[in-house]
Amino acid sequence: MTQEIKSAFVRSRDTLFVDALGVVALIVMLFVGLSLPGLI
Repeated sequence: MTQEIKSAFVRSRDTLFVDALGVVALIVMLFVGLSLPGLI
């Protein structure tokens, strides 16, 4: 089972990086959106 998990991680390494960037972008947009009412 650990061998299957390792091989799945190796196969999807590029997509994991792009997905992590997407999550960071969503978090940034959330904080910007929540702070906008305080700026106006």
